[in-house]
Amino acid sequence: MKQFMDDNFLLGSKTAEKLYHEYAKDMPIYDYHCHLSAKEIAGNKRYQNITEVWLGGDHYKWRALRINGFDERFITGKADDREKFQKWAEVMPYCIGNPLYNWSHLELKRLFNIDKLLGPDTAEEIWQECNRRLKEDGFSARGLIERANVRLICTTDDPCDDLEYHKQIADDNTFKVKVLPAFRPDKGFNIEKEGFADYVAKLGNTADMHIDTFDKLIKALKIRVKYFHEAGCRISDHALDHMVFEKGTEKDANEIFVKALRGDKLTESEINIFKTLVLIFLGRQYAELGWVMQLHLGTMRNNNTRMMKILGPDTGFDAIGDYSFARALSSFLDSLDVTGELPKTIIYSLNPAQNEVLAAITGCFQGGGAPGKLQFGSAWWFNDQKDGMEKQMIALANMGLLSRFIGMLTDSRSFLSYTRHEYFRRILCNILGRWIEDGEAPNDMELAGNMVRDICYNNAREYFNIEL
Repeated sequence: MKQFMDDNFLLGSKTAEKLYHEYAKDMPIYDYHCHLSAKEIAGNKRYQNITEVWLGGDHYKWRALRINGFDERFITGKADDREKFQKWAEVMPYCIGNPLYNWSHLELKRLFNIDKLLGPDTAEEIWQECNRRLKEDGFSARGLIERANVRLICTTDDPCDDLEYHKQIADDNTFKVKVLPAFRPDKGFNIEKEGFADYVAKLGNTADMHIDTFDKLIKALKIRVKYFHEAGCRISDHALDHMVFEKGTEKDANEIFVKALRGDKLTESEINIFKTLVLIFLGRQYAELGWVMQLHLGTMRNNNTRMMKILGPDTGFDAIGDYSFARALSSFLDSLDVTGELPKTIIYSLNPAQNEVLAAITGCFQGGGAPGKLQFGSAWWFNDQKDGMEKQMIALANMGLLSRFIGMLTDSRSFLSYTRHEYFRRILCNILGRWIEDGEAPNDMELAGNMVRDICYNNAREYFNIEL
């Protein structure tokens, strides 16, 4: 019987062990998509206690606490941090089988050198030890990043952001990790959402222009794309949820846009036409500037109306959507490819039932001198666990080139989450090790080891081509 989370955790063969320990373990991290705070990095924030850095903003943990029946005051409410930590300790024994159990103990072990199991009986000891360590130099926001061997971080930023903190970080020669913004224009795209007109006014103020037509909206977005580019941005990100594609003219888009500004109700067709035209324009901008476009698909957001009114979005009430979007996605990619304006693109799906669909679609738009130009993105959100990661990589291997995969991203708001790269790397090495042991791949450790290193870091560095 193996010990719990020993040195060979998740590694099911001697070959997998060799691949991980000799090739994957010490590779740097290229975190091309996350939700870390640039402000906290710029200010090198120090954390008062383990609850602040570990539980604050982590909707994965919040969901587990709610499922266990705890009152909201112990999750996002006014209970003090020690009480909140105690509740997390109490739920931990019930998390066996959930990746949170492995992630949490991996974070305690790697970052705090704590091997004890977290539970109600060990909560006080672990609380004290974590808080003691957080006072050390290596446990500030920057310290945690550096200890994780991170080389690049791309945050997630609204077009109206002035990028003040990114500029502060770039001007600070004492911090060697590159921190760049990523352009996320969802609020200027979701014409059907409440607050759209207010956001357009805000975007206009930021771009120093009055936006009252579709053409002016496009000009404002172009101004902000240029601003982000000058700040080092080379990546966009779109939370599309349900992919749509419906042809229309700029005249149609203008009529729809003006109608939305008046507060009139839009038809589904009008919404789809507007979104299609905005996304095509942005895709062309990204291609012209050499950016990478990210598309996140398959989310059904804000399912709990009562809690949405209390807490707002991104608080743990989203789910996997079962949309059908293969035709719309293919049509969108083709509309850019036909004019030679399809940028490098990464496509993620929250629904694992669509793994093969996305892997197959990405294969239709490859080439152009860019290896893996279209990427079937890493297992995301509800899928970034052992089963989900294996399914994503096997689907990619079956229908594409796993060797060209750009690997794991953190997609987290927590500075402690970099251990998820270790989790991913172990799973990757286990898959390759199993193929080698079963005779499905050659027993050539240099070949397999280089493949591992490429997926862990080298492919992403080459793909994004950002100077470090």
